[in-house]
Amino acid sequence: MSSWRRSFESICLSFGAILLGLLLFGLFCAAVGQNPFAVYGSVWKSAFGSWQTFQNTLIRAAPLMLTSLCTALPARLGLVIIGNEGALVLGGLGTISVGLVIGTALPPVLAQIVMALAGMVAGGLWIMAAGALKHYRAVNETISSLLLNYVAIALLNHLVGGPMRDPSSLNKPSTFPLPEAIMLGNMPGTRVHWGLLYGIVACAIAYVLIQRTTFGFAARTAGGNIRAARIAGLPVGKLTLIVCFLAGSCAGLAGMIEVAAVQGSANESLNVGYGYGGILVAFAARHNPLAAILMSLLVGGILASGGILQRAHNLPDATVLVFEGIVFLVVLFSDSLYGKIPFFKEKPLWVNPPAPPSSPGQEPVVMS
Repeated sequence: MSSWRRSFESICLSFGAILLGLLLFGLFCAAVGQNPFAVYGSVWKSAFGSWQTFQNTLIRAAPLMLTSLCTALPARLGLVIIGNEGALVLGGLGTISVGLVIGTALPPVLAQIVMALAGMVAGGLWIMAAGALKHYRAVNETISSLLLNYVAIALLNHLVGGPMRDPSSLNKPSTFPLPEAIMLGNMPGTRVHWGLLYGIVACAIAYVLIQRTTFGFAARTAGGNIRAARIAGLPVGKLTLIVCFLAGSCAGLAGMIEVAAVQGSANESLNVGYGYGGILVAFAARHNPLAAILMSLLVGGILASGGILQRAHNLPDATVLVFEGIVFLVVLFSDSLYGKIPFFKEKPLWVNPPAPPSSPGQEPVVMS
């Protein structure tokens, strides 16, 4: 299959899956007594209807871009990593730990860089642990990374409710807040924080790294056929650890953004599902970092519409999770169709195979 056919097939399957997900969600809305078209209109209005509402979508899309890379990058190695939520939580904890220590001792920009590095290292080491278990002990990376999510969430609850708790946080336990001077600000004239730029730049760098460098070529080779990669002398173990660390560092950076730009401290709001949403974005984008930017806007818009569905249609706020789940299932199903649709298959050059050449001194056989 030529490259343009593969790309066109990926685009058609992704958008077809989303349209089918919309149709199924409409049936769900009709089953609970709501007009599907009115619900769609409310979702559009709250996500993309105006510049003010679109800013809410952009705020939610920023962490989704970064957490999607936590699944998309290891997928090039043939690994299915779903520990995005845990890496985000660990990144937030690393950020607040370093941020409270340095306080205002450093210039704001330098302090933000240090906090970002702390979050990236914490998230990177967390996912690299799952990659190491896979490579050295043959532990299934999907199960190990999923279980690490619960370990990270338990660690968050323990630290926020115990050693790191701010005594003034009564109803909602949280850590001491970051100094206002080192918080990530908003882009001029908007309510959108600079974390959106971090997400776009990270996706662009990830695309170049995977598609335009020898390191990315080696990773894709190992993901295509690990035995052939070992025979060719590629360091599969080193590639696994590096890619998993980079993947986790992106989710850790998302945790840093949530702490330093949105929450101002570490609390249970770190565990709001951006990591799980990133898994959906990665699969819907076919693990393409650039396509993940567009898919993050779509999923971010869905998340931003939860409130209006509750107010205007008397639907639970968790309805958006039903929407996400339906789309995710359809996207996973569409993967089974990849390469099997006749329209996208390469047409053979020969309608009938050529006749074999005749031997010397022998008349060619003419088939009737």
